[in-house]
Amino acid sequence: MDKLSCYVLLLLSFFCFRLDLSWSLETRFNRAPNNQGSSDLANLVYHMGPVLSSPIKLYIIWYGNWNSTHQATIRDFLNSFSSPALSPSVADWWKTVRLYTDQTGSNITDSLSLSGEFFDSRLSNGVRLNRLSMQHIIKNAVTSKLSPLPLDPRNGLYLVLTSSDVQVDEFCRAVCGFHYFSFPSIVGATVPYAWIGYSGTQCPGVCAYPFARPLGAPPPSAMGGNDIMRPPNGDAGVDGMISVIAHELAESSSNPLVNAWYAGDNPIAPGEIADMCLGLYGSGGGGGYVGKVSTDAGGNGYNVNGVKGRRFLVQWVWDPVKKRCFGPNAMD
Repeated sequence: MDKLSCYVLLLLSFFCFRLDLSWSLETRFNRAPNNQGSSDLANLVYHMGPVLSSPIKLYIIWYGNWNSTHQATIRDFLNSFSSPALSPSVADWWKTVRLYTDQTGSNITDSLSLSGEFFDSRLSNGVRLNRLSMQHIIKNAVTSKLSPLPLDPRNGLYLVLTSSDVQVDEFCRAVCGFHYFSFPSIVGATVPYAWIGYSGTQCPGVCAYPFARPLGAPPPSAMGGNDIMRPPNGDAGVDGMISVIAHELAESSSNPLVNAWYAGDNPIAPGEIADMCLGLYGSGGGGGYVGKVSTDAGGNGYNVNGVKGRRFLVQWVWDPVKKRCFGPNAMD
């Protein structure tokens, strides 16, 4: 749900989306012990609430002044969930998320479509936001007199994406993104939503790792070379944001009302299916090592393919059948 209370500890411990991952200055991207999760460590329980089994319509609210190139990267990522691409693909990654079911046995849907966008460049709720602000931003988007988004409680999942010029409480310090559900008294209906911020200028070393060096890390020469992975779409902030978006989509779908799939006794701060695998992107990952991933001719790291020849680096999620973290690029 919250995705960084540990990410800040990444610098002290490592990315906690609630970010719970140890990060070691001595660990390079090409070596580390296998530590991909264990059924003894993950007590993921179904609490009888709904999952998103009906086709999901994604509605983006672009809040702030967005770079059009960054917007195109995010659109292509979201359009990759239900579109064919080279394997391993974004759609292949979603197959693990689809393994989760509700009490009727219905799986999470395989249909995600980008169904609408709203541009809030005038900053309807100001430049400084808190958690509740996100619901007012959604309300503005669905009640606007100019090209409003539909209020879609049956199929809608709303993504509030804030640009580099917007400050959000706890961003970079305690969270990189979060998901929740709206209050009818504010928005007019209960709909799942997620917020994710662009960290490229505010805290790339926190929310865009492994594409940027964490604050306080020694310079490359002190580590025997530059171990920072290059982003597959040319921008650490947006490529880091892609993985946070994937994280929140997986958890919004498996725990939309915070009463379905999670570990722990506290539904306000649950361990969800992506929290279990923070910082893992490939086989052998753990201890700050992202795992075995691919690199293109330019040395850019990725683990899944998308539409238009795009490549992305997306963290793994917990597989309830294999009972370990898993992704489509797994070597075993």
